[in-house]
Amino acid sequence: MKTLLKVEELAQLGVCIGTLVMHDVPWWAYLLLLLGPDIGMVGYLINPRAGAFTYNLLHHKGLALLVASFGAFGWVPGALVAGVILYGHASLDRALGFGLKHGDDFRHTHLGWIGPRRADG
Repeated sequence: MKTLLKVEELAQLGVCIGTLVMHDVPWWAYLLLLLGPDIGMVGYLINPRAGAFTYNLLHHKGLALLVASFGAFGWVPGALVAGVILYGHASLDRALGFGLKHGDDFRHTHLGWIGPRRADG
């Protein structure tokens, strides 16, 4: 089942990349797809709870679809591409095993723990 879910996430990433290609976006948009939403990790400088909030905000597929819809309906220029970038990045992260964060530890995600757990936590 885990492999099937990863393939599904990769398929969603493929649709996002295809959408960016169809809209003839500049090369730097693909860099944003790879790394841009990870700016949400800056919240971890405050504490794990704030970090989880800011990280999850930029990695939530529902928000990505909302942003994209503002662009798809022509309400906000550039919002379609921004939403596709957010969605594609979230799909890439989930295919790699990085999920939405719990507020206790960066490595604690909705997909399980990333790496070995510390003895003190």
